[in-house]
Amino acid sequence: MSNTPSADLAAFIAGLHYEQMPAAIRERVKDYILDAIASALAGTHGDEVKQIRALAAALGASQEASTIGGDKLSLAGATLLNGYLITAVTVCDVHRPTLYHTTPQVVAPALAIAERDGASGKALLTAVAAGLETSVRVANGTHYAAFRARGWHSPGVVGPFGGAAAVGKLRGLNADRQLMAFGLAGSQSAGTFAHWGTPTIKFNQCRGALSGLMAGLLAEQGFLASKEILAHKDGGIYNAYSDGGHPDTVSAGLGEQWTLQEISLRLWPAASSVQSVITALLALASAHDLKPAQIAAVRVGLSQGVYDMHGALAWDDKFKALLSMPYITSVVLHDRACWLDQFEPARVADPAVGAFARERVKVVADPAIQGTAALVEITTTAGVTHSDRRMVARGDADDPLSRAEIQDKLRTAARGVICNAAVDRIITLVDSLEHMANVRELLDAVRAAT
Repeated sequence: MSNTPSADLAAFIAGLHYEQMPAAIRERVKDYILDAIASALAGTHGDEVKQIRALAAALGASQEASTIGGDKLSLAGATLLNGYLITAVTVCDVHRPTLYHTTPQVVAPALAIAERDGASGKALLTAVAAGLETSVRVANGTHYAAFRARGWHSPGVVGPFGGAAAVGKLRGLNADRQLMAFGLAGSQSAGTFAHWGTPTIKFNQCRGALSGLMAGLLAEQGFLASKEILAHKDGGIYNAYSDGGHPDTVSAGLGEQWTLQEISLRLWPAASSVQSVITALLALASAHDLKPAQIAAVRVGLSQGVYDMHGALAWDDKFKALLSMPYITSVVLHDRACWLDQFEPARVADPAVGAFARERVKVVADPAIQGTAALVEITTTAGVTHSDRRMVARGDADDPLSRAEIQDKLRTAARGVICNAAVDRIITLVDSLEHMANVRELLDAVRAAT
């Protein structure tokens, strides 16, 4: 096999064993799996989930794979639906440097294959680690500024690679066939920001999960594809979707530097780029006991890129409310909370919340702010100004959530979807995943209805 970025990555994935992963990486992967389950349970409340569920059910009549908080579907159907559920209410993970949500495309197909095959917990952990590490490395190689300037959306373009790695690891693909899986993944790379503000921007994630599943299973049959899908001069991902990218970053430090640690988690169901603002708002409201009647003005400073996406977005439906900085600022200060209740139609339509957002919240592009950092300044009716500058949000890779915080997120997300006993069971099983002989135990728990 030639020494290329794709080949290097394929060889690493094919040769990866559970015992090679540092203990800290194994535990972090458990965090990502638990968070993905929590995000999917929250996602069952997504407005358009019933449409995705209907599509998933139409993909096959078999029932070999579980859906989170629901019934069993076909391998393809469960992958598609679980991938959507994880991202449905915008509370899943994010790789901030490339605005890439990793777990929908990796965890969904990994759970489906692991359940069908009766894989062990160690096998699932290793597969998810393989998929996440592949995802971040391929994403980092895109040269994101150039990639984004062309309108591409990372989950749909990069996501199939992560899914293909997870499936390939579970199915025991050798390096040659894993390389073909990556070629097949790249042949399905697609998804643009033209859909921003619509549910199709999230469909990119679940379609990426399904593409990764198909790539891995087809490669297992010996189907041939490009041997260098990443850096090929004529249509490789980095040349076709970017300006040549940074292909050397794909294999740099493989097995020694685990880039999956760059993935951030979200505490709140709102756009990933505004989590730092929510962190600051809740901190200020708590520290100074601020109530809406006491607030004369709120100034939110964002980077130009984040402002362009969220700064002036209307909140005339639930999905846009999850992305709208004026609305999020207002409702968080009113409720001192940010969960699904804050984005229900009645709350979104509340005239007091709306008036506050329009009249007292000013969102600006601040040249001093970079990336997803934020500066929040709240001026009271008494003329006192309180400020909070946040470089990162709570849950960011530089300020990671604890396992206990993720467990609390799971409990909140599970209300009304699965029973408390099932939640406790999920927590116990994920904590000791490496000792599980068959992951069907875990999938039985995630299906348990209230």
